[in-house]
Amino acid sequence: MSSDQTTTPGGQADSEDSPFRHKQTARDKAPQYVLPLVVRIERSEPPARTDALETAARAILVMLSDERSQGDGEWAQAMRDWQDARIRKVVRRARGAEWRRAEALPGITVTGKSAEVRVFPPVPLDGWPKDLARLQVSGTELDDPEAPGDPDPTAPVLWMSPDVDMSAGKSMAQAGHGAQLAWWELPDEARKAWRDAGFPLSVRTPPPALWAQLTTSGLPLVRDAGFTEIAPGLTVAVEGYERAGALPEGARRPATWG
Repeated sequence: MSSDQTTTPGGQADSEDSPFRHKQTARDKAPQYVLPLVVRIERSEPPARTDALETAARAILVMLSDERSQGDGEWAQAMRDWQDARIRKVVRRARGAEWRRAEALPGITVTGKSAEVRVFPPVPLDGWPKDLARLQVSGTELDDPEAPGDPDPTAPVLWMSPDVDMSAGKSMAQAGHGAQLAWWELPDEARKAWRDAGFPLSVRTPPPALWAQLTTSGLPLVRDAGFTEIAPGLTVAVEGYERAGALPEGARRPATWG
């Protein structure tokens, strides 16, 4: 599912040229790009919903931190062009031969407990690779076999709005936006520590009372532009991003992407 967002760093009002603002801005005059993500959903073994959301969020962080996305890296110009325009993300699904064809394209596969998500460098809105363009956006409905436990208190938490009903694909894109906000909030040293730890994070849906507190506490917020699936409004509150640079030893584990 595609997602085009307004972000509100630090709880402040949207800037006039926000990369996610739903009103027309100078960014709309720039060439528009989209960052593709593909989630593997086999009929016999679909991933758990929360794990898919967390894996998608980590996939965004892996792409942002990859050396190919920075400096003179092979993906760096596309990443800059993407972030200079609207920050669009589209989640599609694949299985079997579709997944194998997607894995053959340049990108990075990130693995969770049950989920596999491959993230690709940004492409023009009308310039999708054939093997990705043919994949379905719909059909990403996923469930959690068991209720997720409490979030890790030592790592960032992406809180999803309890007031908005979204497909798993849409929610994966939203979680990716929240992770990107957390990344933008951190200095370089904290970013490195988070990456070295394997980007631990949690995605959870709070009860309404907690959501009300989170969205009025000055945290970075994601606000959907309302172009697909849902009406405009707040969707993600990013809590604990400042803890990424001070993760305890127990949180540090080998990365699982490749």
